[in-house]
Amino acid sequence: MANWTALDMPDLTGRTTVVTGASSGIGEEAALAFAAKGAQVVLAVRDAAKGEATRSRIARRYPQAKVDVSLVDMADLASIRAFAERSLAALPHVDILLNNAGLGMQPKRTVTVDGYERQFATNHLGHYALTGLLLPALLKAPAPRVVTVASIAHRRGRIAFDDLQGETGYNGSRAYSQSKLANILFSNELDRRARAANSRLVSVAAHPGMSATGFFQAAEMPAVVTAVAGVGVRLVGQDSAAGALPGLYAATMPDVKGGDYWGPDGILEIRGRPAPAAVARQARDPDAAERLWRVSEELTGVHYPPLA
Repeated sequence: MANWTALDMPDLTGRTTVVTGASSGIGEEAALAFAAKGAQVVLAVRDAAKGEATRSRIARRYPQAKVDVSLVDMADLASIRAFAERSLAALPHVDILLNNAGLGMQPKRTVTVDGYERQFATNHLGHYALTGLLLPALLKAPAPRVVTVASIAHRRGRIAFDDLQGETGYNGSRAYSQSKLANILFSNELDRRARAANSRLVSVAAHPGMSATGFFQAAEMPAVVTAVAGVGVRLVGQDSAAGALPGLYAATMPDVKGGDYWGPDGILEIRGRPAPAAVARQARDPDAAERLWRVSEELTGVHYPPLA
């Protein structure tokens, strides 16, 4: 895996991939790589103009690629339901779901139209809901795979079940770390449920290390902080194409197993080629994963159908 690149992915002709947050950064690079290997790609994006720009970029490089733009706001449960309904009507199956869209460390607490803290809603609840709503299409694929993009920040995370929405003592960094820990707990619990049902579905997680993805700009931090952070990423991190590699490996390679967690193989997992990544102890807590699942059901109203 030391020299692995997206060119080493298997041929994906006949497969359908859905990528959330596909209009920039890691999502855009992943969509480009899937299209290069012959997959049909659905760009699940919040901004139509940016989605069309990504589709044009792919078309210029791969004129025969089949790429669709479909609008979804991962912080809006009604939008997610509408996207899923359109997808189930239009797609015979979904082979790969890349749960990539994410929101960075918001300095001020804001809530979504559903009343939930925005980072927790976007990064976790939205993808929990989307995955469950797309399950009928995933289970029609011969070897469906769900990849949820987490972060090394999960290691600092704790699930505050008594204050999931950050209503008391909100801290943007703490809320972000909680949401990224939730990503891994969700991925692991989905895999556990799939194995218990003898399902073909494989659920894995991945992280991009420290990558130049526009994360700090999206975090709405002060300009000077954003500038300094950007310099740091350029000095010790990697570009978004490299940051996409762990997720691409997790999505396509035959040696990947359910419950895996992939990231860069360099020092502190900041940069490098795909390799098994370190998982914090709290991310391996099956009781917390099952409890988070139940809470996510209640908050989203999405109850998963049988996984077999």
